[in-house]
Amino acid sequence: MDRPWSRVPAAVGVALRPYVVEATDAIITAVRAEVADYQLPLQGNFGTRITQGVGYALGQFVGLLGSDTDLPDTRIYVELGRVEHRHGRTLAALQAAYQVGTRTAWQAIGESPAAKALPPAAIFALAESLFSYVEQLSAASVEGWAEEESMRAGSVQARRHTLVEALVRQPPVAQAEIERLMAAAGWTPPARVAALVVDDAVGVAARIPGSVAADLEPAGVAVVPAVREGFAEGVRGAIRGRAVLGPAVPVGETHRSAARAQAAWTAHAAGLLSRDPDPLLLADTHLVELLLVGAPDLAADLRERVYGPLADMAAGAAERAVETLRAWLDAHGDVTTAAATLHVHPQTVRYRLASLRDIYGEALDDPTRRLELTIALRTPEP
Repeated sequence: MDRPWSRVPAAVGVALRPYVVEATDAIITAVRAEVADYQLPLQGNFGTRITQGVGYALGQFVGLLGSDTDLPDTRIYVELGRVEHRHGRTLAALQAAYQVGTRTAWQAIGESPAAKALPPAAIFALAESLFSYVEQLSAASVEGWAEEESMRAGSVQARRHTLVEALVRQPPVAQAEIERLMAAAGWTPPARVAALVVDDAVGVAARIPGSVAADLEPAGVAVVPAVREGFAEGVRGAIRGRAVLGPAVPVGETHRSAARAQAAWTAHAAGLLSRDPDPLLLADTHLVELLLVGAPDLAADLRERVYGPLADMAAGAAERAVETLRAWLDAHGDVTTAAATLHVHPQTVRYRLASLRDIYGEALDDPTRRLELTIALRTPEP
């Protein structure tokens, strides 16, 4: 480590000490005048801490001049950074205070008779020593401030993680416990929320005001406000990859939204839902698929209703039969609309329907059976 104070004669420190120590009041006055966060009365712990801190730093500086030792233990300045964070002062304010203090100290040194008697080389070494010294003190305080910020952020996120775990748990957690966890996490819930399942839940929640999140399995869950129409668009703008959004519910029913979004996430990852390229999948647009995914035996039976009778047909004929049946059901039995969907003549659809009636019989005329066929055609392959 460079020790620029070693290049300043020790006698300079002795000569400067009274002038540097006397600069304590001028430094404090300048900092309070120029840095808004420090414009407080010099009373109580604040006044004592500031006065003693500046005086100690100045005394230590002149004591280093002429020595070849490293800067003494900086833990006191690390702790100063922590304390400043606890008192709500910003990192920018802390750094500004060091800058103003350094400038004021140098002015006091430069105006002293002891400094005026020094040769230019000694003046340059003295300036380098002061700025290097304060830079190291400042770095130590910044370290302390950042550590405190990290600890506080981690503590808040830990409480929010616990809250989200409780909100999505089934069976639901008692309301009194939810309210206690919300208070501990510092979260005021909106009237309605939606569960968002996404890999980077904590990062996404940071981009959606009023959200809380937890890293869970198989993916993280963010609980986002859903009080405005079109809130999903705001969610879409905050995600950086694929995500599944559950329905909007009162905060006490967050578990319902989360369960649906988590089920859709798993099904979507398995390729059982829409192939829509939109990275944000809305779980409520896939209720039928989710119902069938949750009842695989039922889904298999429904598929058998459609595909079983076609097993003996040639592959191409079976595909055309399924395609025609789907178009006709989607068109509510309108042959002309089905033909337009298939890009064939209506008579072709009628001909194919005749074959389908031979296969499915009265099922094509019974409303319940037609609904079963419609759902079966949307049942993913096992």
